[in-house]
Amino acid sequence: MGILLQQIVNGIALGSIYALIALGYTMVYGIIRLINFAHGEIYMIGAFVGYFALTAFGLPFWVSLLLAMVIPALLGVLIERVAYRPLRSSPSITVLITAIGVSLLLQNLAMLWFSPDPKTFPQIFTRAPFNIGGVRITFPQVIVLATSVLLMIGLNFMVQKTKIGKAMRAVSQDKEAAKLMGIDTDRIISFTFAIGSALAGAAGVMVGIIYPRIQPLMGTMPGLKAFVAAVFGGIGSIPGAMLGGVIMGLTESLVTAYISSTWRDAIAFSLLIIILLVKPAGILGKSTREKV
Repeated sequence: MGILLQQIVNGIALGSIYALIALGYTMVYGIIRLINFAHGEIYMIGAFVGYFALTAFGLPFWVSLLLAMVIPALLGVLIERVAYRPLRSSPSITVLITAIGVSLLLQNLAMLWFSPDPKTFPQIFTRAPFNIGGVRITFPQVIVLATSVLLMIGLNFMVQKTKIGKAMRAVSQDKEAAKLMGIDTDRIISFTFAIGSALAGAAGVMVGIIYPRIQPLMGTMPGLKAFVAAVFGGIGSIPGAMLGGVIMGLTESLVTAYISSTWRDAIAFSLLIIILLVKPAGILGKSTREKV
């Protein structure tokens, strides 16, 4: 029982990181029906911004975390304006190929700027575990869980209660009607990219705290798994992205503990196949019909 509880705690900590990345996928898709496959690389950039803020400039953790959210947010806005906005009326396959191209560009630029060699994230919090009911919990896990939950609560409040959140929901429901109502849809789309990228940047710092090894290709697999989490929970649904991320983290942790770490990725991606066969819209997603 103690082992099970331990793996659940580990899975929730990992799942909260996946959830932060998945929120970026689901927000962008909910607004403009685009899967931003460069999102994993924005997560990687956030990890490196946090690393250099802590090591090269010696900034406090919370300032470094803020920088790791602001810079990826600006990068997300830049990518949207340069790469995606000119293709907004193009076929979906064109935008998809562009997203993959942006992903590869960011990977190679990161290897050029940061070098391909892995870097060790500084240990800014003690890793000495403390026991709660026989479960070993480390302070970095507490920081990750608390920060992730606060960010998710803040995002949900912004979307549901603020004026710009209402505008985001209006653009998500009907972009043309929202434009006729006086909403600046371009500004809302850019803001959505900024928020999603900021959350991915925060996830980069969170993963550096728990797994202190970062490198330019670190965004590929977590980005794909976060995409699976978004689809599993219901792409376009913010609560669905949170739920999907936690389920993904729990699955990985339990498979590693009770089956084998070599099966971790295979079973995680099998979830995508299963959910697409059983409930294509995802757990909390809503089925929609498209006119063709």
